[in-house]
Amino acid sequence: MDITIRQATYNDLKDLKNLAIKSWGQFQPNLTVENWQKLQNSLTDDKTYKELLDKSHSIVATNDTDEIIGMAFLVPKGNPTEIYDKEWCYIRFVTVDPNYGGQGIGRKLTNICIDKARQDNEKIIALHTSEMMDTARHIYESLGFKILKEIDQRLGKRYWLYKLDITDNNE
Repeated sequence: MDITIRQATYNDLKDLKNLAIKSWGQFQPNLTVENWQKLQNSLTDDKTYKELLDKSHSIVATNDTDEIIGMAFLVPKGNPTEIYDKEWCYIRFVTVDPNYGGQGIGRKLTNICIDKARQDNEKIIALHTSEMMDTARHIYESLGFKILKEIDQRLGKRYWLYKLDITDNNE
């Protein structure tokens, strides 16, 4: 199977939301009904994706039939949140279709974000992830991300803020 990487567009909005529900749906058994509903509302909110498409490097992986099977968003510095410092770029929504798990797509998308951050002369790249996402945490840690701190719980789960100083890792 050939995997193609391309920039996401507004035309992908429906497919991005469908991928999110399909992928994140695997965590539904780990959440209360109320917290699953909160997550589902967030994952299907057009506003979230439109903001990411407008301000980030929006990357998708597609299969042979041009179906979106992975996505990631690299938000440049200057877009602070309650979690992220204004001097950091950060990765959001690294998501892979569960039918394509274990094929290196999540790692590839994360590496593309790191490479793009280097091209943009970013210094710090950050992300956050939860206790439900062992596979993702393993990928991030193997790429050099370090836990900066535990952040407030979300959806009743523990979350950590990870950071990578990409000025030290230029190859």
